[in-house]
Amino acid sequence: MNKRIEKQLEATEMWFWRRMLKVPWTDKITNGNILKQVNEKRKTIKELRKKQSRFIGHILRKGKLENIVTTGKIRGRKDRGRQREKMLDSLTKWHGKESTTELIACTRDHESWRNMTANVYRQGTS
Repeated sequence: MNKRIEKQLEATEMWFWRRMLKVPWTDKITNGNILKQVNEKRKTIKELRKKQSRFIGHILRKGKLENIVTTGKIRGRKDRGRQREKMLDSLTKWHGKESTTELIACTRDHESWRNMTANVYRQGTS
C-alpha cells in the first residue's frame, strides 16, 4: 500500500461521511468539520493495517506454501524497473522493526504478536 492508495482510501472514507450527512460537494466544509459532526476519526488506514498485520502473522506462523510465497523464497526473475513495495516491507516499517527477519521472528509467538499489533494500532503509527 503506497501513499497514493492511502490518499485514495482516505478520500473515499470522507466521501462516505459526506454522503451520509447529505453534504453537497459544492459546500465548502472541511474534512475536519465533517469528522467533528460525526464524532469520528479517520480509521480506514489503521483498520486495514491492523487486518494486514493479523493476516501476515497467521501466514508466517504456518510453514506452508503461503509462507514461502510471502517471504519471497521462490526463485525466478524479477521484472524490469522499480520493484513494488512488498507487504512485508510495509508492515516492517509500520511496526518499527529493523528488518523483515526481525518481523518474522516476532510472529512466531502468537500472544506477543497480538499484543504488539494492538499496541501499534492504538498508537496510530503510519
